[in-house]
Amino acid sequence: MNPRLSQLNPYPFGRLRALLKNVEPNSELNALKLSLGEPEHEPPAAAIEALKSAISGVSKYPATGGTIELKTAITDWLGKRFNLTSVFPDRHVLPVNGTREALFSVVQALVGNEKVAGKQSCVLMPNPFYQIYEGAAILAGVDPVFYPIDPATNQPDFDAISEQDLNRCELMYICTPGNPSGQSIAAEQLKKVIALALKYDFILVSDECYSELYLDENKPCVGLLQACEEMGNMDYKNCLICHSLSKRSNLPGLRSGFVAGDAELLANFLMYRTYHGSAMALHQQAASQAAWQDEAHVARNRQLYREKYDAVIPLLDQKFSFIAPDNGFYLWLETPIDDQEFTKSLYRDQNLLVVPGSFLAREVAGTNPGSQRIRLALVSSVESCVQAAERLCNHLGTL
Repeated sequence: MNPRLSQLNPYPFGRLRALLKNVEPNSELNALKLSLGEPEHEPPAAAIEALKSAISGVSKYPATGGTIELKTAITDWLGKRFNLTSVFPDRHVLPVNGTREALFSVVQALVGNEKVAGKQSCVLMPNPFYQIYEGAAILAGVDPVFYPIDPATNQPDFDAISEQDLNRCELMYICTPGNPSGQSIAAEQLKKVIALALKYDFILVSDECYSELYLDENKPCVGLLQACEEMGNMDYKNCLICHSLSKRSNLPGLRSGFVAGDAELLANFLMYRTYHGSAMALHQQAASQAAWQDEAHVARNRQLYREKYDAVIPLLDQKFSFIAPDNGFYLWLETPIDDQEFTKSLYRDQNLLVVPGSFLAREVAGTNPGSQRIRLALVSSVESCVQAAERLCNHLGTL
């Protein structure tokens, strides 16, 4: 057995189940679940019809590199959405089975030096973070190293990364918009971290799976490749982005996304994935193509989340401290007591399920930046989200 498996930390939802194992929820209240970030809105009809129409594709082996039709649809979308002029389907795009698969396997494929600058190499990642980043680093045999998210702004503090860690870094994750904060990274900050990647010659991977859930229709968040072009990095050197249909199009079960950027890195990643046996099925590719070619359902999706935020934030703002997000469907609330104890009592008294913030972060220098915070996923109906907000406010009065 791979001895590194024993170094993996339990996944947040496994920890949540263990935390609540002996807690009986209030049976007089209906169960409300704001823990899992699983979209509940309707998927686009065009994608479902394309999936059905292409089902005969199960009789054929799909190419790992994806169909030219899907890659062209993705390239066209990237060009329109991020004003890209140098992205081409045969060089810069690789379909993958959801961002989780790509975020994990890109490290296995592209990180491999035991020593960088004479030191044990590392993968840099934000804290709080998506746990796949940490697991990918551990199983690749390199150190996971966390850089902080400023709690006052929910923005990454790239200046806090030491020169030593920059020198030994092989790959760095950024997440924009962030999970769990929902704050996007501004263009000037993206350019700053791109410059670091070029200076210290590490791979920069941007997890952008929430990028299409921006709450102001006139302010879509900036993407990493967009920042590359603006600063003259037209080959996207050292830069990769990961996108998904899970959140954008309410298709988490389709397991569909893509990686785009540096053509040389993608060629090596494709070689790895060819051996890994991770080609996307042809009917999934057909459905994905239809989804990337339709923006109307995405605009409707954003409006639904906007309605939930508009209904919930005024209620919670009276009782809780938090920064209203610009994107996504999460709220990152401060709690008056330990986040795990708050989660347990909330489940027991209000039959409301949330995720303790400490499960989504790691302790660094004696501090866990997720402690005394909870994450709410506003994926249910407006009515359910409002009901959950009311229960949260009522619960404070019992503490």
